[in-house]
Amino acid sequence: MPQQSLLDGFEIGIGTWAWGDKRFWGYGRSYGDADLRGAFDAAIASGVRLFDTAEAYGFGRSERLIGRFMAETGERVAIATKFFPYPWRVARSQLPRALRRSLARLGVAQVALYQMHWPVPPRTVAAWMDPLARAVTEGLVQEVGVSNYSAAQMRTAYDRLAARGVRLASNQIEYSLLKRDVEWNGVLDACRDLKVKLIAYSPLAMGMLSGKYTPDAPPPGLRGLRYRRPLLSTLKPLVGLLDDIGRSHGGKTRNQIALNWLICKGALPIPGAKSAAHAYDNAGAAGWRLTAADVAALDEASLRFTRR
Repeated sequence: MPQQSLLDGFEIGIGTWAWGDKRFWGYGRSYGDADLRGAFDAAIASGVRLFDTAEAYGFGRSERLIGRFMAETGERVAIATKFFPYPWRVARSQLPRALRRSLARLGVAQVALYQMHWPVPPRTVAAWMDPLARAVTEGLVQEVGVSNYSAAQMRTAYDRLAARGVRLASNQIEYSLLKRDVEWNGVLDACRDLKVKLIAYSPLAMGMLSGKYTPDAPPPGLRGLRYRRPLLSTLKPLVGLLDDIGRSHGGKTRNQIALNWLICKGALPIPGAKSAAHAYDNAGAAGWRLTAADVAALDEASLRFTRR
């Protein structure tokens, strides 16, 4: 199996959960296709060329938008997408069919990374690895990964793929200064042991680390239910520390500090971007590093927000 992964060539990507999602993110109300095209263009201009999507995002609209933007601009990007193992998807043949539909929406013959979205029963983790491996040998995907897998589930997937001569490239997990479970539930250690890239989704805690939300002005919609007022009322010291560290690094933004903290942990963050401004800000997190003292200070300040 190859020792190097294509993911080793990226420090940061763009997450496109919000591209087409009306229910959770409010697509079509506060932002639309023109804004997302701006985000796509800004990411490309900034050198960010990894876009993470899924068949479930906006019921396929996220994939269609990426495909459309590539066709309109002539730019080709590295695409990571996902298969959702809905409980009614019992037959393994469902995976290649879903993959081909994703490829059609994206307008490509191959994607860089194809991932299992969740370890959902009734099929076992191992059972889905066989059609994933076949997708690599058939040339439909370059590499395969998993998402939301525990350390034990990830090791099972790794071993089953290895038996087919295919490498497990990644495990995509929620990871941010407000959610650090991977650091003590064995996932981060397993990723390091197996040389599997940890892709960090919701790396800015769905905007909470930006400091723009307060107890009196919580995030709209379902995000407001998840991040309730008691949490928002305690974020001020952490946000202040992000500002202080940003000033010590020549004026880096809060988001850039929070994202670079993840890069320093060995993760590949994929923050969302609903506008050109978001994409440019995200890109500024790459190409430099926090000091060890900065990382330690952020570790200490964020402990109160995450369970151990």
